[in-house]
Amino acid sequence: MPSTSAALSSAPRNSLPGVDDITRVELSNGIVVLVRPNFNSPSVVLNGYLQVGSLFDPEEKLGLASFTADALLLGTRSFDFNTIYERLESVAASLSFDGGTHVTGFGGRSLAEDFDLLCTLLASALREPTFPADRVERKRAQVLTGLVLRSQDTAEMASLTFDEILFAHHPYRFPEEGTIETVQRIAVEDLIEFHRRHYGPRGMVVVVVGAIEPSQAVAMISKHLADWQNPEQPSPPELPPVRPLSETTRRNVFIPGKSQVDLVIGSFGPSRTAPEYLSAAIGNNILGQFGLMGRIGDAVREKAGLAYYAHSNLSSGIGPGSWTAAAGVAPENVQRAIEIICREIERFVQEKVSEEELHDSQANFIGRLPLSLETNMGVAQALANLERYGLGLNYYREYAERVRAVTREQVLETAQKYLDPNRLAIAIAGTLE
Repeated sequence: MPSTSAALSSAPRNSLPGVDDITRVELSNGIVVLVRPNFNSPSVVLNGYLQVGSLFDPEEKLGLASFTADALLLGTRSFDFNTIYERLESVAASLSFDGGTHVTGFGGRSLAEDFDLLCTLLASALREPTFPADRVERKRAQVLTGLVLRSQDTAEMASLTFDEILFAHHPYRFPEEGTIETVQRIAVEDLIEFHRRHYGPRGMVVVVVGAIEPSQAVAMISKHLADWQNPEQPSPPELPPVRPLSETTRRNVFIPGKSQVDLVIGSFGPSRTAPEYLSAAIGNNILGQFGLMGRIGDAVREKAGLAYYAHSNLSSGIGPGSWTAAAGVAPENVQRAIEIICREIERFVQEKVSEEELHDSQANFIGRLPLSLETNMGVAQALANLERYGLGLNYYREYAERVRAVTREQVLETAQKYLDPNRLAIAIAGTLE
């Protein structure tokens, strides 16, 4: 039976999206449309993003971008709230928005014959939301309830505290959803003004995948969005440089009544466009993802029996990323778990990974790519990433070769560049002893 990598290399190249089956069109107002047809099912997936996110939030009203995205479907000049959802439900379609740090994303799905309706509702929500006051207050109550629940979630609070430590002098220290205090300050007028100023076509990407011809998809998107203009739309703010920690910094967040303590340990990681991103991703797989959560999972959970879970994570995007290890442990096991994790990080930056570890992770990366592209939604998200990070339309066709080219030396050099065992951020949340 052939290995995973051999099976992939012998598969038809056109089973993966590439320059010959992705249509890329830039509309007159700058919107980029990417289309890949797939007539194996009658559905069409819509995915994409606008260049507006929490980086534009004023500090006193954190969560404004996220709240605005949440409120786009509460009503528009053409459709009230009930009509929007009746139209979607009548054809078993879906549409949603989600505010992030750099972008506001959107996603939807419909049958091919209902794609024009989906585009109509998307354009109406983006271009003419009305933010009805009664609906906004209901949405605010939902957001505030979520923030209250977040304040009692040990994993969430450990993650937020980690960001506050690592990105102490950087916009990434702020939570995208804001805080209870800042969300309470946001008025309907703030939503209206934020939308008026920041929503526009510059930097917008629309991806369509499914049972539709590319020319038809482009024509529909163009009909609804090509004349959209916003001369006031600002460019994304420039990110300041990050400041490395001068020493290991630890912070505890006490949350009473919890039987589990969650901890996050780590440092900066590469951006998604950094040349060493792939060696970092493969290294992270070895450190705390592959199999039973890699070396960290083996050391903390399997051998020491200390953790409910233990793994590592590489978070990479437009700006500086983070490289972390996380674990959920009983309160009495916190210090020992931290020591074991730090020891694994130290070993990871001192010696090369084994040939077997590297080969297994490479095969894992190559083998799971086709699985992630089995659905229209998976392909749509993948194409959006191609555009967002400037990877090139043939990136997935070249992926196996790129993965196999990563060496043990590169993994070690990348680990040493980003992970300093003497300058880690450590965040702990729960009922501590």
